Amino acid sequence: MSLSALRHTLVPRIPCNGHRLIHASSAAMARQVRRRKPEEDESLIVTLDDLDTPAGDDDVSSAGHIMLRQQRKILYYMRLIEHDMPKLVEYRKPFTPPSSSTPLIIRSISYGGEEHPADRKRVIVAPVSKLPLKGDDARKRFKLLAGVRWSPEPPKDGGVSSKESDTWGYFKLACEDFPVPAMNLNWASDTLSRLIEEANNAQNAILDIPYDDRHLEAKLRKAKKGGHAKGRGYSRPTLKDFPKEWLPDSPVSSLSSPTTQ
Repeated sequence: MSLSALRHTLVPRIPCNGHRLIHASSAAMARQVRRRKPEEDESLIVTLDDLDTPAGDDDVSSAGHIMLRQQRKILYYMRLIEHDMPKLVEYRKPFTPPSSSTPLIIRSISYGGEEHPADRKRVIVAPVSKLPLKGDDARKRFKLLAGVRWSPEPPKDGGVSSKESDTWGYFKLACEDFPVPAMNLNWASDTLSRLIEEANNAQNAILDIPYDDRHLEAKLRKAKKGGHAKGRGYSRPTLKDFPKEWLPDSPVSSLSSPTTQ
């Protein structure tokens, strides 16, 4: 830029009519401007705490929203218990223990309304001695036909107490191949009915076939409790296995006290 051009830029030019281009506002207009109070000035001061908190981060975190959703769900069920559960009293029925004509125990799994592949699974457990089998030969045939689904002790997840026992063992059958739970239960029930029918058929000459109990030995070996060692059978010996012929003829009340000399 030349020196003359710089001079015209710095020095204000005077127009032809004699009026200057630079002017100032009047005092009356300045009095109309609203002045801020000291409190408002303090609110505009930015501190280090304001810099640490990012803008728009005044909401609950994701974990907080999850906890709130769980609390709302718990509150929903608490309201059901408070208001709807008393209405179920009219549907209450007295408990009647199962009779010998209904020996089946049906077990199902539920996840509280949530969808899960195990919801459709159905398991039936029954003691062999309570099944409609015609004699001991039919029970032996049923045991051979059941195969690995027979066990001398009640299954741990079959709904039978571990203190119970059956002379002919227990039968367990599960099914989860069909998409509907009722279809799985129907298949298991029909399979058990066919096994009972074949076991009651005296023309099936299968009693001379030895029972394959390798699955029981594998189960004991996998448990690693020593039940398979030294011919102990399928369970560890207990007080019930103590020979009765070893017991004394008359019960001993107490040991005699040693005599003093």
